[in-house]
Amino acid sequence: MTITRTLATSLMSLSTAAVFAFSSAGGATAAPSAPGNDAAPGISSARTTGEAADYWTPERMRAAVPGDALAKKALQRQKGNAAPLGETPTNGTETKIKGSDPTVQPMANASESPVPHIGKVFFTLGGTDYVCSANSVAAANRSTVSTAGHCINEGPGAFATRFTFVPAYLNGSAPYGKWTARALYAPTQWSSSGNMQYDTGFAVMSPLNGRNLADVVGASGVRFNAARGLAYKAFGYPAAPPFNGESLKSCSGTATNDPYNPQFNTQGIPCNMTGGSSGGPWFIGTSAGGYQNSVNSYGYGSNSTTMYGPYWGSVIQSAYNAAAAS
Repeated sequence: MTITRTLATSLMSLSTAAVFAFSSAGGATAAPSAPGNDAAPGISSARTTGEAADYWTPERMRAAVPGDALAKKALQRQKGNAAPLGETPTNGTETKIKGSDPTVQPMANASESPVPHIGKVFFTLGGTDYVCSANSVAAANRSTVSTAGHCINEGPGAFATRFTFVPAYLNGSAPYGKWTARALYAPTQWSSSGNMQYDTGFAVMSPLNGRNLADVVGASGVRFNAARGLAYKAFGYPAAPPFNGESLKSCSGTATNDPYNPQFNTQGIPCNMTGGSSGGPWFIGTSAGGYQNSVNSYGYGSNSTTMYGPYWGSVIQSAYNAAAAS
């Protein structure tokens, strides 16, 4: 989650295409390359090399900076700009994509019942290690993770490297392993200008021990262009006080529009989760078994009692489609 100390309250948009960054989850900085034969129209790419899983020791995972700090950098770059209008809140056909249970469901070594498909993501940007929250989502490649846009890309700026998903994280443990990303996707409205309306990203994970992510931990169904004002349950790993980021937390409530920045088209639910919960999933209904329909994005003030998340419309669905087909 981002808060006013670290959150742009007027991040802007410039374009409408989905953008992705191919990655081997290494430590090298990903630099955009000119679109070539492997890049679809309207999509740019960036590549990195190296390995990531071994880098994320329990000590480095605990020391990682909550990813909401990245929004402060975006605010400084965007300060004083005026935001163009984005897509209307519901301008597409509602889409539901069913999820799946894992093929094998081993017990997680967790005392607070972590959810197997929800976890923490660790990544490096600008030489700094960061942490956010994320969720395994249904996809044709059975390897896709959702998170916040600012946990994928600086907004605007570089794409993350060493991007690693740790499902069911608890107190430094990785009961289902550490999954490294091979590709990162975000709407260009985020990667080009840091528009909070589109603060969502997707990562495609490499197989681990010959298996795809969804076959090990399961995958949530996703829903786009849904009605507004639904009831949600949100999950995340808040790391800023009074939390320490070592265990999973949740919030529940009925969504209402952001009254302070209505141009974001975001919705909020009652929640006091702090930085580190960024990118955690919002499920329609009262459990982690519902369709995912947003992510933790931002709040106002260090003692915020409302968590806001982006509306998942057609633009974010395009980024998801690109990731799910990769």
